[in-house]
Amino acid sequence: MPGTVLLLAAAPAGKGCLVDAASVLPVLAAVPPAVLAGTDTANVVELADPLEPQAVLTRLRAAATAPGPLTVFVTGQLQLDRRQRQVHLALARTTPSTVRYTALPWHWIRDELRLRAPGTTTLILDLHADAETWELLRTRPLESGRETAVYGRIAPPPGRRTVAVPSYMKTVATILRSGRRPELAELHQQALARLGGEVMRDIVLGASGGPAPDPHTTIREAVNAGRHGDADALAAHHERLALAAHGPGSAEALHWAEVRADLAMFAGDAVRSCRAWLGVASARLSAGQPPQHPEVESAVDRAHHQWGRISDPRAARELGSALAELRARVPGRRQGALDHVQQRLTSLASVS
Repeated sequence: MPGTVLLLAAAPAGKGCLVDAASVLPVLAAVPPAVLAGTDTANVVELADPLEPQAVLTRLRAAATAPGPLTVFVTGQLQLDRRQRQVHLALARTTPSTVRYTALPWHWIRDELRLRAPGTTTLILDLHADAETWELLRTRPLESGRETAVYGRIAPPPGRRTVAVPSYMKTVATILRSGRRPELAELHQQALARLGGEVMRDIVLGASGGPAPDPHTTIREAVNAGRHGDADALAAHHERLALAAHGPGSAEALHWAEVRADLAMFAGDAVRSCRAWLGVASARLSAGQPPQHPEVESAVDRAHHQWGRISDPRAARELGSALAELRARVPGRRQGALDHVQQRLTSLASVS
């Protein structure tokens, strides 16, 4: 039986936009429909920056009544109806004062999907919340129905005058473009592993639709409370489990190594963060990833950034030598990165 796929990317136009939702559609559209659906054949419906909530509801209802498996990919931003305190998916015309009339109530999605047969419906979400909605979701999970499998993340609002990138959904699409669709739980974990510490502050959604038991929430809470040692200890525990179960070059082990590198940065420990990112880069190279691989370049770039924040001359010299060796193999995309390392090492040589 053919599957059905609904691709929904929505965000307000203008300065109220928190995420460039529509940018993910070309990446998803490059994935074969059958791979998106996990079926032999599939019908795909695409909604890019829709204007009217009723129009979205009509398409959603048609998809929900179609026989066979249904997969709904939703990218966009969540906003709160301040009067009724209901979460909505913002659409192109949505403003903070018009949410109730111009945005799609989230419970419409839940209600349309709840009558489907158990085990036939999946939601894959990459959502950014405005400040009010984010505070609400920290205590009240986003409900999507008991019979709907939900994977993805909800991110806090980006910085002022910043438009976020739907990196989780783009990562999912990139994995699927290989032509193989892993089991959804595996796909979700692969995407999280590639994103590393980027999802540290996010609400990560598991198959039940609520926060994943995934331990990132506990770590994030410890960081927010200033308990950096507790956060690192928990991440180190999961890194050891990943190493034992999957090996040092696995995506799972590398994910936890990256989490620990970010935790060191949050704790203000540039030495430990730099050392950890150097280890991640070396591990990726040892696992066979080429020097121009984006994740290898990113690890070296982050190590370089943290190295620049080290004030202790002895530690800077030690880590700078290792960084110079890596920079010779992974020059990155910024011209003069290796020269910068070598010049600072020269100046450090005369400092006791």
